[in-house]
Amino acid sequence: MLKLGLIVMAMFALQALLSALQMRHFSREFISLRRKGKVACGRQSGGFHAGAIVMFLIGDDGVIREGKMLMGVTCFARVRTLSGFEGKYVGGLTEEDLPRYGKNLKKAILDARNTYNKFMSGEVILEPPSPFRRMGRAITGVGKAAG
Repeated sequence: MLKLGLIVMAMFALQALLSALQMRHFSREFISLRRKGKVACGRQSGGFHAGAIVMFLIGDDGVIREGKMLMGVTCFARVRTLSGFEGKYVGGLTEEDLPRYGKNLKKAILDARNTYNKFMSGEVILEPPSPFRRMGRAITGVGKAAG
């Protein structure tokens, strides 16, 4: 029983280390884009499916100059180039612009569009609730209408 506990603890430690390395890689990529100009980001959590984070380097006019994405289920996912959006206006992206992408990547791209449009209109961009807060709301039934 002690061996099993030690194995489980070692696996959690390894997962924490690999997740920290993934976050560090993502942060470096974001900072690299940010140094070049403005960045529009979108995200879609995946649960048991591949989640996605999208970053678009945009000009002052909102035209996409470069795209990056982080998509996957595990901590082994890395930031990759997201091509095909260069020259498009981020605020005008539609579902029709995304025919070849998976469901969560499409939602992340549209979230980047929505975030950009909210920012440009002066709206406050709210942070999504954490998994623990969502779980607490689900258990208590508080805030179901607010999301």
